[in-house]
Amino acid sequence: MHKKLINRRFCVAPMLDWSDRHCRVFWRQLTTEAVLYTEMITTGALIHGDAERHLNFSDIEHPVALQLGGSDTEALAHSVSLAEKWGYDEVNLNCGCPSDRVQNGFFGACLMSRPSLVADCVKAMKDVTALPITVKHRIGIDEQEGYGPLQDFVAAIAEAGTDAIIVHARKAWLQGLSPKENREVPPLNYDLVYQLKRDFPDLEIIINGGIQTLEDASSQLSYVDGIMMGRSAYQTPYILGNVDSQFYGKDHQITSRGEIIRGLFPYIEMELSKGTRLNHITRHMLGVFNGEPGGRLFRRYISEHAHRPNAGIEVLEHALQLTEQAMLTMIGKRTVINE
Repeated sequence: MHKKLINRRFCVAPMLDWSDRHCRVFWRQLTTEAVLYTEMITTGALIHGDAERHLNFSDIEHPVALQLGGSDTEALAHSVSLAEKWGYDEVNLNCGCPSDRVQNGFFGACLMSRPSLVADCVKAMKDVTALPITVKHRIGIDEQEGYGPLQDFVAAIAEAGTDAIIVHARKAWLQGLSPKENREVPPLNYDLVYQLKRDFPDLEIIINGGIQTLEDASSQLSYVDGIMMGRSAYQTPYILGNVDSQFYGKDHQITSRGEIIRGLFPYIEMELSKGTRLNHITRHMLGVFNGEPGGRLFRRYISEHAHRPNAGIEVLEHALQLTEQAMLTMIGKRTVINE
């Protein structure tokens, strides 16, 4: 399996129900360099469930990081060994998810109250692999105030040997806010993350939260080592087409939206032959024409037809033809107006 060197200058976030293997293959049509993160997978799902189903991914996805949820050191060590066996490029420990289910399993954001335990988890993971071990966390939880608790948490995991941290620059409220509200309601505080970089200059620090455009992302690189974009990358994926040139200095010429999707046809046909439903793949593409004439038409046609049991490539091709015709019609109207 071909692997790529990790360069976290631009990362795409782990997103539950969104950043699955089909989504990541789609993103790879747009950027070859950004580091992609899996959905959070619990250690219990790997140890007691179908590890192959959770861990399988396509070679094209590199560099790809596995995000784990858990707090048992032995279970995490075992899961890291599986990640290495499957060929992942990094393993990331989730210390940022605030959901009730995650709290009940004692992992995610609630671990920020136990820096010594997280340090033990990092050590246990480092002991069994040469893969980079990273931690994704918040700037604090609940009643934690100021910079001190965050500094103590980072100091503990840095001492344990974490290779990088990814900091969502919002506090997480474990009671009173839903996971969705925790992504939007607590105010962003980038300055605390910048302070971490000043205090831990040798630690690679990636900033996450509220970054919606590549211009937003570029501005952060004056203060930290890299950025992580989440929902904006999912909802308007075409912006990823400029990542390789803007963040990695690659001579990357972005192709049209239609060419990007048609480039996925061999992958889609292979997956369909294995029994994958078309809508399990196309649901990740619905935003590719966002902001373009025909974008709504594309989303509607895919939504109405891709879920059908025998839906195949022809659904996508017809959706593209309708959308491209709508775009040409709009260009024609604009030309007439300008004349």
